[in-house]
Amino acid sequence: MIFSKVKSNFQALKDGKIDLEQGLISKEDALALFNIRTWDECLKLFSIASEVRDFFKPEIEITSTVHVTNVCSVSPKCKYCGFAAGTSSEGYVTAFKSDDDQIKKSVLEIEKSGIERVSCSSGHGYGGKEVIRALKAVKSVSNLEVLVNTGADLTEKCVIELKENGIDTICCNLETINEEVFNSVKPGESLSDRILVCNLIKKHGIELSSGLLIGIGESYEDRVDHLFFLKKLGVEEIPIMGFNPYKNTPMEDCKKCSAIEQAKTIAITRLLFPNIRITSPTPTIGPELLQFALLGGASNIATVIPKNHPLNVMGVGSPKTGNLIEVVCLIKELGLKPKIK
Repeated sequence: MIFSKVKSNFQALKDGKIDLEQGLISKEDALALFNIRTWDECLKLFSIASEVRDFFKPEIEITSTVHVTNVCSVSPKCKYCGFAAGTSSEGYVTAFKSDDDQIKKSVLEIEKSGIERVSCSSGHGYGGKEVIRALKAVKSVSNLEVLVNTGADLTEKCVIELKENGIDTICCNLETINEEVFNSVKPGESLSDRILVCNLIKKHGIELSSGLLIGIGESYEDRVDHLFFLKKLGVEEIPIMGFNPYKNTPMEDCKKCSAIEQAKTIAITRLLFPNIRITSPTPTIGPELLQFALLGGASNIATVIPKNHPLNVMGVGSPKTGNLIEVVCLIKELGLKPKIK
């Protein structure tokens, strides 16, 4: 019954009879879809979500990565983090800071490969200055679209400076809006600080990316509440990231989030946000399982590394990143079109 309703709403949306902003499903519908269990039901969900994605997003975007620095002042560290220096033997064990020349060499190879977008991420403790430096370096040598991500480590002054220097997107993931879960897994951070930064980004008319980290103890109700909170915020991009444990971290023995669970969350997000960029980073689903994200309606594959990328890039949720050639082949095998020059 619910799939017939979704298809009917999608047709009404295409005919201009319902408003795009309201999405194709209600809060109650979203929760019901999270609770589906059979493979047949999952396939029906993926089918309609993919159809919606294809209508609004005829090409699959690809986003590469430059990690600016892994020196992070958050204390205590996030319990799942394998990015900050010394947190995991699987991640970046030693501290590093990419200088301007390294960033420029990296983005030149990224642009040469045909990728059109890059994400620049930094640890906390710089008030946004490191991602401003990275943005200036990228824009000085390329025409790449740029997303920066330093969580809540941004002042309003830095948000304005990023805008003045041509930023395309700023990412500030809330990860969960269940404050108890947030405080448990991110004891050195504040959810309210991250919400404040999201509002600053929107205040200054910059595209906001803010996503969910699923499988960290949140409920389906939490995910639904989170998605409707993002709707109120007016996000333009939602990354869906599945928890993937790093060795040596406090959460190393916690269960990995399944590819099916990630795909289901992506699909429900697509029905709520028919026309926005929904991102699946390769490390959080596993580059070998990306087809599940695409079947679920993802329109952007992130953390994709071209062959001649000069920096050693590790993933954030897992050491594995997406190889550009393999990612492009997988997109084409599913009958989809990669957005690549």
